Amino acid sequence: MTDEDPAHAADDPVTAIRNVGPAMARALADAGILSATALRALGADEAYGRMLAAGHRPHFIGYCVLIMGLQGRPWNDCQGAEKAALRLRFDAIVAGRSAGTGPAIERILDEIGTGLRR
Repeated sequence: MTDEDPAHAADDPVTAIRNVGPAMARALADAGILSATALRALGADEAYGRMLAAGHRPHFIGYCVLIMGLQGRPWNDCQGAEKAALRLRFDAIVAGRSAGTGPAIERILDEIGTGLRR
């Protein structure tokens, strides 16, 4: 969580960042990220990890929205080798946040490859 001043967040909404709409803003708020300044300071990887820790389900496009938005680019601008590299980063964030969490049966199913698709 962050120790942001909510008054400052009102003057600097996360929706000021390209691609960040109401749904992403709510997910970021759930993770304690209330302002565009805080999101820029954390960066997409840390912010996305915090969203996962707050209980949001992993979604690669959502991750790309943050990356591209912080770069001032359209959400669908990422292609080819850049997209493949982002997928590796996304998978690492998801694996790092989900390791050892959840019901034991879910961890076992993940280990043998029959768990939830992520």
